[in-house]
Amino acid sequence: MTDRETALKAYKSWLDDSYFDAETHAELLGIGDDENEITERFYMDLEFGTAGLRGIIGAGTNRINKYTVRKATQGLANFIIKQGAQEKGVLIGHDSRHLSPELALETALCLAANGVRAYLFDGLRPTPEISFALRFLGCTAGVNITASHNPAKYNGYKAYWADGAQITPPYDTGIMSEVKAVDSYASCKTMPKTEALSSGLLTIIGREIDDAYDEELKKLVKSPEAIREYADKIKIVYTPLHGAGNIPVRRVLDELGFKNVWVVPEQEQPDGDFPTVPYPNPEADQAFELALALARKVSADIVLATDPDSDRLGVRVRDSAGEYHTLTGNLSGALIADYELARIKEQSGIPADGKLISTIVSGKMGRAIAMHYGAEYIEVLTGFKYIGEQIKLFEETGKGKYLFGYEESYGCLIGTYARDKDAVAASMALCEATAYYASKGMNMWDAVVDLFEKYGYYDEDVVSLTFEGITGKQKISDMMSGLREAGTPAIGDFRVLAKRDYKLSVRTDADGRTEPVTLPKSDVIYYELEGDAWCAVRPSGTEPKIKLYYGVKGSSFADAEALKAKLKSALEKLAGV
Repeated sequence: MTDRETALKAYKSWLDDSYFDAETHAELLGIGDDENEITERFYMDLEFGTAGLRGIIGAGTNRINKYTVRKATQGLANFIIKQGAQEKGVLIGHDSRHLSPELALETALCLAANGVRAYLFDGLRPTPEISFALRFLGCTAGVNITASHNPAKYNGYKAYWADGAQITPPYDTGIMSEVKAVDSYASCKTMPKTEALSSGLLTIIGREIDDAYDEELKKLVKSPEAIREYADKIKIVYTPLHGAGNIPVRRVLDELGFKNVWVVPEQEQPDGDFPTVPYPNPEADQAFELALALARKVSADIVLATDPDSDRLGVRVRDSAGEYHTLTGNLSGALIADYELARIKEQSGIPADGKLISTIVSGKMGRAIAMHYGAEYIEVLTGFKYIGEQIKLFEETGKGKYLFGYEESYGCLIGTYARDKDAVAASMALCEATAYYASKGMNMWDAVVDLFEKYGYYDEDVVSLTFEGITGKQKISDMMSGLREAGTPAIGDFRVLAKRDYKLSVRTDADGRTEPVTLPKSDVIYYELEGDAWCAVRPSGTEPKIKLYYGVKGSSFADAEALKAKLKSALEKLAGV
């Protein structure tokens, strides 16, 4: 049966089944003359992967809706019951996207109907607070309804386990198997909200968790004296990009004494349409247009933007001439890492088993920072859950002291109170660092320049290529297969020293010698290049994209920029772009 035939069959079954409500039937009738749309919505089931669910909102098996979310939750409930952990419960949160509150409630009611205790936030909360809260309450799992920084038409379902990190082996495969085993939507349980509340299976939570989370953040401060002296002098512009960061970011900054905080008024309130930006991603320049206009008006020292679920942070810093500079995720991560490790060294000394963790596609300045402070640098696969997994390993074995972790996609974690990246804590840390460097007669751009002079002129970037739908999925697969099979002695002017294939778990050097790659299997191809350069190609786990990562190390800003441009051009040619 072709994809189109499969889709038409599934489409008709939804139309004919009274289980699906009138609103769903009306939406499906509205696309009855559009076979391509029917195919895209029904040619497959929306896949529950290691990142949970993410997809376009709408009716259909390949869409995010209450039925696909209920099916995922039924599978999660079945897994939890088999673990005998239903009494510990599941923590549920959501962001500001369309249907997020409704899907969070659907999740809670499905769990409750299965006898699994559910704790549901009374409103939107940032992703890192979800990670913190499930640990704080001692839950066995957590769910956050969010599509992070995706466009407005998307939503998603992030699943967490008891350690507070998104699901990793063996729980990921176990949950995925249970979700796949749910063979009909009608078999998914639910119950009325009033009954769930009266039975004690549903508990609404709120301010008490916010207070505990806020207290944990304030414990991370390492330069209180600098904050006391300079907090009322630092000027900060912040935008939550219509998302969940507004209240927690402003609260912690205010309580620490940062009074000169301007919030972009057009982007302050939650809005699932994200009307002021084409794409609510702090990596995008458009996300900063309104914030920078306000920053120039008030002469802000630092400009911050959090994504809708407030786990990613974008940053602009002002130099002494009044110009604003973009800090990439690699650069902001390195800046916080250097600040944190410097303060730890000064105050208590770097532990003998101190660890700085980053991902294989992040910039390499982190390695140089770790070496400078005498810490071990650990590389993990892409995805912050793998950083969380390392923290759990340190705790279980008693070996290893977590110092800091970050990834290139604008995410970091300073403490161990959570197991996901935290843009609220990162905002706080950068404002703290701004005060600290001010006490040394420096602005934040001075601090960035110091990083380059100390560690080298590292420069990185990423090209994201979007390929949606059935044909897009095949194109991405074909691109990876072509790269996997090709012999690649050089990428442009950059000689390849070794090629790592994380799917095949093998590293092959320029002379053909092979050795195993010890990280878990993942669809990533990584090239080690001469001159401390590198590049990597991987399909996104959460979006219909393939990403081309690349980085260089130059002798100056200009040299690094020129090398990066050459590598970008060569990598795009290699990928057939």
